[in-house]
Parts: sequence; C-alpha cells; structure tokens
Amino acid sequence: MSENSKFYITTAIDYPNNRPHIGTAFEKIGADVQARFQRMEGESVHFLMGNDEHAAKVDQRAEEMGQDTQSYVNGMAVQFKEVWENLDVSNDDFIQTSEQRHKLGCQQFLQRVYDAGDIYKSSYEGMYCEGCEDFKTERDLVDGKCPDHSTRPIKHLQEENYFFALSNFQDRLLSFYADNPRFIQPETRRNEIVNLVKSGLQDVSITRRGLKWGIDVPFDSQQKIYVWFDALLNYITAIGYGSDEDRFRKWWPADVHVIGKDITRFHCALWPAMLMSAGIPLPRRVFAHGFVYQKGEKISKTLGNIVDPIDLSERFGSDAFRYYFMRECPFGDDGDFTYDRFTALFNSDLANNLGNLYSRTVNMCQRYFDGELTETAGMVQSLERSEIYASVNMVEVIEQIIQHMESCEYHLVLTKIWQQILDPANRYIEQQKPFELAKSDLSSCKRVLVNLVSVLGVAAILIKPFMPRSGKRVYHTFNYPVSYDSVSFSKILSPPPFLEDLKIQTVLTDGKVEPLFPRIRT
Repeated sequence: MSENSKFYITTAIDYPNNRPHIGTAFEKIGADVQARFQRMEGESVHFLMGNDEHAAKVDQRAEEMGQDTQSYVNGMAVQFKEVWENLDVSNDDFIQTSEQRHKLGCQQFLQRVYDAGDIYKSSYEGMYCEGCEDFKTERDLVDGKCPDHSTRPIKHLQEENYFFALSNFQDRLLSFYADNPRFIQPETRRNEIVNLVKSGLQDVSITRRGLKWGIDVPFDSQQKIYVWFDALLNYITAIGYGSDEDRFRKWWPADVHVIGKDITRFHCALWPAMLMSAGIPLPRRVFAHGFVYQKGEKISKTLGNIVDPIDLSERFGSDAFRYYFMRECPFGDDGDFTYDRFTALFNSDLANNLGNLYSRTVNMCQRYFDGELTETAGMVQSLERSEIYASVNMVEVIEQIIQHMESCEYHLVLTKIWQQILDPANRYIEQQKPFELAKSDLSSCKRVLVNLVSVLGVAAILIKPFMPRSGKRVYHTFNYPVSYDSVSFSKILSPPPFLEDLKIQTVLTDGKVEPLFPRIRT
C-alpha cells in the first residue's frame, strides 16, 4: 500500500430510539479493527459512523419521552458517542442526519436523480413495516408479518409519493456484480443479492407526505425524503457531497461499507442504483456481518435480553469485550453471547495465556536480571529463526494473518495469534524452565527471556487493532526500538522488534508487574 493512499470505511448508521446493544457494538468494533489495521499499514483512514434520525419511530420515541425531536436526537447522539468511546472505537467522524451538511447533500442528490428522469410521482397502496421503514410485498412476509419485526403489526398505507425507478437498473446492477465479484462479501450474501435482483426489482417509494420530521423534497415542499433514500446518503454527505466537493473527491468512493446482513438489499441494490442514476462512482465493497444472539435468541427489547456494552466493558475492560466478540463470533457469520462463555474465554485466553505469559516473562526479567537484559547480541537473530518456533514458518503465519485481516476474518486472525504464537511461547517456558536455569546457567536463562520478550513485542503488534489498550501496555513494557505508533503487520519480522539491550520500562509493584487480565472468579 502506498504512503499516500486512502481508506474510507463506514458502518451503518443507527436508529437512536434506544441505546446501542452488543449486537450494534459488534458491527462498530469489527469496522474499528479494520480501520486500525489499515492505519498501521500506512493508509490515510477516514472512519465514519453516525445516527439515522429521520425515521418515524425516532419521532415517536421523542414524543413518548416528552421531548422536542431535535433535542432528543442530539441527546441520544451524545449517549451513542459515549458508548463508542468507552469501547475504544476510533471513528474519525460521527454524522447525525439532522445536520445541515446532510440536508444540503440529500436535497442536491435528490434533485440530480429527479433531473436524470429516474423519479416520478404516483399513488401507492401497500403494506408497510415501521420497524424496517419499508414497504413490503406478500413474498416478504411470513404469516402476514415481517420476519424481522414480528411483534409489530404491518400497516396498510395508501399515499401519493415520489418513486425511484429501481426496476430500470436490473441489468446494470447484474452487469456490475459480474464485473466486480468482490463488491458484496461474504460470498453467501453476494449470491443472495444476485438472486434477488435476477428475480426482478420493484420501484421504491422515496418520499412520505404529511410528515413534520424529515428533510423537505426540493421540488415538492409537501413531501419529506423517505428514510432509506435519506439514510444511505450519509456516506457521501458526511465527506462533503453538497457542501465541500474537494473533500468529497478526496475520500469517495468508499473502500468498504460495513453493515448488517439484514440490510444488504438496500446497500447492494438500491444504493448502487441511486449512485448510478446520479453519475457517482460506486463503493468498492460492502461487507455484511452476521448477528449476535444471546443463548440462541435474537437480542431485542421485546425479549428483555438486551446486554449493555458499557456494563460489560466497565466490569471486564474494553479489550476483553472486543476480544470476545472478534474471537468468538465470526464477523461474516452469526455468533452467540453468554456470560458463562465470556468468563471461560476470558480466563483461558486472556488471563491464563496472554496474561500469564506477560506476567511470568516480565517478573522473571526483574527477578533474575533487575529488569535489564544486557549483552544479548546474537542470542536472537530474528523471530522466524527463534528456537521457540522451530516447527512454525513465521513468515507464512504472518502472511496468512494479513490475508485474514483484509478479508475481515478476525476470528481466524486471533486463533492464529493464540495457537501459533502465544501457545508455543507458553510451552517454551515449561520446556526450557528459565526459573531453573537462573540457579545454574544465567546466560541460558537470559537467552530464553530474550526470546520470550521478542514474542511479547510481536504479540503486542498483532493484537493492537483488537485490544489497543493491552497491546500498548505490553509493548511499552520494554524499550523496543520501533515506536508503537509506527509498527505494522507487514514489517513485523524485519526488523524484529527488540534490542541488543532490553530494559523494563513499566512501573513494578514490589518487583512484580500488574496483571493484564486478573482471572474472573466464579
């Protein structure tokens, strides 16, 4: 990747009718891992998140709370930002769709599509799901209900609205999918969308009449822009479409939209068609992640199984929260959360494995060498030739990890780090017994500890996108020669992240380092 290249990543914007739950956090953390990785690899990253504020259910929620709608959404935006900050999500921008920059861009875009001849006015009668903010056909329903919002009744609406001629774009979309096979990922989602578009597309209503909350249609003041035609445009209005064209040209097209699998048809069919109509380049990739369930049930307010991300994060740390969901829940598929599994994974992977390796290594360096490993030249040539990894091709392992990172296969990345880097290092301690060598052969003991410290440096780099606090803490424990802000995956083996003379930099208490992950007592 070139030094001046850009990487623009977005997540779906969220309805602020309730605080975010762990399923919402799953998406944001997954996108954050990618954004952090791309920054490490030298990309100029712009990471966008935000709230979708013009939905009818948001207006209804504000009324229930006895608040002015704008005041309500502003207050909820503060709460959402607090959650993301608590989870160390490193977004560069947060857009509210009630902002002026968004309104200007929406109106300009709508006018452009209208002038292109792809918007027309017509009466419509049909079934509407308030949960999806979308009109439904019989084939979309199960037993007369929306499968994603079965507790909400389907409403029968008859209105005169403006429509986007989506049906005109079927052939262009199919041709685009064929020419850009990586546009929709994972592959299962791509197949679903291709089959959907092949089965035929219907024109979609893009305005609603008689609403007080929303963005005015520029060519008809009696109509408001319908939520999906409004919401999708945040990806371009946030970076200057309609307000700062130079900035827009700098960042667009997006390199990846990270979204939930339930909204792929909007992002992979409607959104590309909208952009085609307006003559704007299409995004490079849409990655649809799965859902997080709790004990096999979908997380919802109705079922009463909402888990607050801040509650988990404050109890166990943001890094533990991030590790669980990226390790236990494949990002492109569904995952499950239970407190029992969270505790088990925390204790086995974080406390007993990484945490134990870190504590034992640092404490032995302090106990046997007063925290300074001097005159170590020649003890460790490079990580791939380290005696810890005699049976592991480290160059190949790192290459595979990079490939998995780029494909958002985060669970595979973490599996490799633990199984092929940390596990061998823990076994190495038991095989070499530096605590025994310290009694009779200090030179050999030092060699073992230098090997272990080098592995900790590499592990700190590899976990940085996933567990930024722990990675930073481990790396800053020793005087590694490369700045933590400039480390990368692609350069992790050359030069190796250790010195001839190693020294503990962190503060110790009674000669011992504070544990990274104290065990959860059950």
